[in-house]
Amino acid sequence: MSDFILVAHGFPSNPDPAEAALAALAAQVAAHVPEMRVISATLAKPGALARALETLPRARIYPFFMAEGWFTSRQLPRRLADLGSRAAILSPFGADPALSALVIKTVTEAGPGDLILCAHGSQVARSSRMATMAMAERISHSLPGRRIAPAFLEEDPHLRDIAAQHPEAICLPFFALRAGHVDRDIPEALAQAGYRGQLLPAIGERPEAADLIADALRRA
Repeated sequence: MSDFILVAHGFPSNPDPAEAALAALAAQVAAHVPEMRVISATLAKPGALARALETLPRARIYPFFMAEGWFTSRQLPRRLADLGSRAAILSPFGADPALSALVIKTVTEAGPGDLILCAHGSQVARSSRMATMAMAERISHSLPGRRIAPAFLEEDPHLRDIAAQHPEAICLPFFALRAGHVDRDIPEALAQAGYRGQLLPAIGERPEAADLIADALRRA
């Protein structure tokens, strides 16, 4: 039997909601792959990763992150090493080739209009920006007639400025879990811009995310 641990960053100042949301997702994934054991842990919840590794010491790690970056290449391996684990780390959720089809489906179901693809961004690391720009390029060919405007919370072009330019566009948070950024920072930036459009749930909250992850685990 193959074992997997879904790992996300979580929200340090209030870790329990993200921990519960990730556990619910892991249960959904496990229902798709009854031949596997799938549990979860967020890095923000004290002791969660250690407890998961104690439960499934031979598990491989599935990063529920939107990009290959500092957390997946540095922070997560360091945390595993500190716990005495040599668990293999799979490619993250945001790098799955199937994710573009889910983004296209999500936007199409939301109705007509331009799209603001909102991600975290960073003043230092480039991984979030690069992943978001690459996704915008991939989906543009399947969404003709829509302008796709990437926007970020932590770097230019800032969400507040892009939303002011596209006040009636659809806004899709390119995030894995609903936490502080999706619950608070994005709505605040949109409100400051006078945004009147449709704010969708984070792409990682789509029910199809469990199917996408299950497929990735089968291929692992």
